[in-house]
Formats: sequence, structure tokens, C-alpha cells
Amino acid sequence: MARLFGTDGVRGVANVELTCELAYRLGQAAATFLGKSIVVGRDTRLSGDMLEAALVAGITSAGGTALLAGVIPTPGVALLVREMKAAGGAVISASHNPPEYNGIKLFDSQGYKLPDAVEDNIEAFIAAGGLEGQVESARIAADAAAQIAAEEGQPAEAVGYVASEIAMPSGGALGVAIPLEQGCEIYIDHVVKSIQDQGISFEGLRIALDTGHGASCLTSPEALRRLGAEVLVINDDYNGCDINVQCGSTHLEPLRTLMAESGADVGIAHDGDADRVMLMTPTGIEVDGDMVEAVCALDMMERGVLAGNTVVSTVMANFGFVRAMKAAGIEVVQTKVGDRYVLEAMREHGFSIGGEQSGHMIMLDHNSTGDGLMTACQFLAAVLRSGKPVDEAIQVMEKIPQTLINVRVKDKHAVDGNEAVAAAVAAAEEALGNDGRVLLRPSGTEPVVRVMVEAVDPAAAQAHAEAIAAVVEANV
Repeated sequence: MARLFGTDGVRGVANVELTCELAYRLGQAAATFLGKSIVVGRDTRLSGDMLEAALVAGITSAGGTALLAGVIPTPGVALLVREMKAAGGAVISASHNPPEYNGIKLFDSQGYKLPDAVEDNIEAFIAAGGLEGQVESARIAADAAAQIAAEEGQPAEAVGYVASEIAMPSGGALGVAIPLEQGCEIYIDHVVKSIQDQGISFEGLRIALDTGHGASCLTSPEALRRLGAEVLVINDDYNGCDINVQCGSTHLEPLRTLMAESGADVGIAHDGDADRVMLMTPTGIEVDGDMVEAVCALDMMERGVLAGNTVVSTVMANFGFVRAMKAAGIEVVQTKVGDRYVLEAMREHGFSIGGEQSGHMIMLDHNSTGDGLMTACQFLAAVLRSGKPVDEAIQVMEKIPQTLINVRVKDKHAVDGNEAVAAAVAAAEEALGNDGRVLLRPSGTEPVVRVMVEAVDPAAAQAHAEAIAAVVEANV
């Protein structure tokens, strides 16, 4: 059976793959494995109300308290878990995925994503029917024990329990749902204070912002304005069916147009739940996670706050990022793709910054998960300290041309061990030699195989990526 949890929670088409029953079981699991108080937040998808109702029903049926933060970015939930001293958190979001998808990801009491072992226990719990399944199993065991006791002439109490005493929570044991009215405000204040404490103001900055019809429409414009910036916002409304649609961090064309029309100093774009960010310079250069991490890491090193003089990234990081960090005397630790693996390495060794090219950036001095608004603000603070415009500040690293092709397939895991695909990759690697590299991996959240080729010659990168992608499409 396929694993329920991907690299970022449980995801699927809402009401088809991610059903109300599954959301209900995940709610029960949260209250059972994490504790009795769970902060619940969601993005702007139409299915959010439906799944929130089911998730909260699960939490309260297990005797838990659901603290309802409403529409709020994912990093806001991670922060609220700590601020409210809750046992855990749950976010209803499919991040950058299309509107028909949704997902549920869980945080522990410190706002961290759950380790694989805990997710495995939750999967087993759900597979067994949740609390109802446990109660039924206990009843069967109790009845069997009572029958054996009767056959031996002993009272049922002699085996330690009676079937009638094993039941679902009811009456005063049931949980409740409590609205958190100031959830977004607490998050905004946290981000703003992190910049003000550095003595930085965004006064004089003109910022173009695309909130992607997502949760950041309630937080990012306000935070940037409180820091003194002039903010020009697009896609800051929502109807539940427009989140991420041709906008936000995965579709930068609207931001590019706004930049050209407004003469903004920098552009910012979020995905649906605002746990990632992409930026843009006035000349139209896309500033991805590698470039943001390079600027922030060098700034942190100069300020003496770069823990271990080390940064964490993934195998998808541009080789130019690795070269820039090593040239500056900064060590680079690379992990599997997925911010959860970046976080694991950071926590294990006490590092303070890690990220992904896609725009997920974790700054443990400020939050426990990817935080698009915090990342954008810390990046802008570093740029302002440098005294350079954004176009110049990002020149601390030179990107090696990289081509990434997403190939939609029937079974993304079938790419492993496929002889035709392996031969195509080997041929590309031989042709590139020391002037490039090839990386092939299944997506953690979609039925997609990602084909990435880096090469000094961009035409070679494109040609080899297209050749491998064609073989994947034909054979997987």
C-alpha cells in the first residue's frame, strides 16, 4: 500500500482522494498522538471549510480542543502552536498545488513537522479505523476474555476489564472548538518585530506583491506596510477556486507585469499557504531560494549569527550556490529534496539556515518551518545592510544554467530501476563530463518525475533534459 504521508503531509484531490473521513481520522490521530490542544489553520481553497469541519470533528471526538485560526499562512500556525502552548498544529493546505487539491500537515508542540516514525504510527492508526477501530478491537478482546473467564467459572472482572466499559469519549469527555481571533495579528507582529529589532526600516522601498489568491493576502501586505514600505498588491482576493492559478510563486508573469508598470524596487510572490517565496529584481531577474539563501547566509556570517558557519540545502541546489558558499568559507550540507529533510539536518547539528531552490527557507532563529514572509523580510534587511540595490546584491552567486522538466507519469516510483531511463541518464552524464550534472527524482507530492540537468552550456542542459524526459515519458 502506498504511503499516506508525502514529503509535506497528506495530499490529494479534495473529496476524492482526501476525503472527509480521512480528515476526520487525521483529526483523531492529532489529538491521540500529539495531545489534546491542536491549532487548526487553512488556506483559501473552497474545500477548506469542508475539510476543516471534518478534521475538527475528529479532534473533538477524541476529546481534544481545536483552536481555530481560520485562513492563515502555514508558518503562522507553526508560530501559534508555540505561542498558545498547544500540543500540536494542523494546516489544511496543498501549498502550491492547483485549487482542486488540498492537504493536511501536522506540527508537533514546537511547530516542527512530524518525523517519519510518528507518521508511520498515525498511518497504522488510520488503517485500523481510528478510535472507533481501537474501541471495536478492545471490545472484541474484552468479550473474548469474558467468555474464557465464564468457561473457567470466573467473573469477567477477574481478567481486568469489562466490555461495557470500553467506549468512545462521550459527555464531558468530548472536546470543543475555540476560535482564535488574533491569529494573523500575532504572526504579523512576530515578523515585523524581527526586522525592527535589527534597527531596519523598509521606508522608501516600493514593493510589488503577488499573494496568489492565497492565505498571505491577510498578512504580507500589512506586515510590509508596517515596516514602512509602499506595497502594490495583486491577487489579494479569493473565491476558493483561484488559488495559485496562473499567479503566485509558481507563475511569476503577473508579478513581472506589475514590476514593469509600477517601477517597484523588488517583487515578492507567495504560494497558496505562504511557506515559500520567490522574488524579482527591477530588471526581471527571478530570485529563487538558492539566491535568497546565499544573500542571507553571507549577511548572517558578517553579523556573526551563522551557526556552525554552515548552510543546509538539497541536492537540487544550483551548483553556483555551492561554489559561492565554499568561496566565502561557508560549509554546505546537502540533503534529499524536501524541507523536512533540510530541517532534520538543521536540528541535528544546530544550524540556523537552510532552504530549497523552490523558495522554502527555514530560519530557525525566527520560525520552525518554511516562512515566505519572514524570508522575504530577512532578505530585504540583508540587501539594505549591503547598501546595494537588489540586482547587485544577488550577484554574490553566479547561477549555472539549469533545466528542469516535470514529466507527468502513471507511477512515479517506477522510474527507479528502469533500464531505458538509466541508460539515458548515463549517456547524458558521459556527454557532460565535469561540465554538468543530472538529477532524476520522483515528486513528493504529485504524480511527476522531475528531470534536472545543469551544464555550463545552457543549450546542452536543455537538450539533455529533453532527451531524458522523453525516455521517462515513454517508459514510466
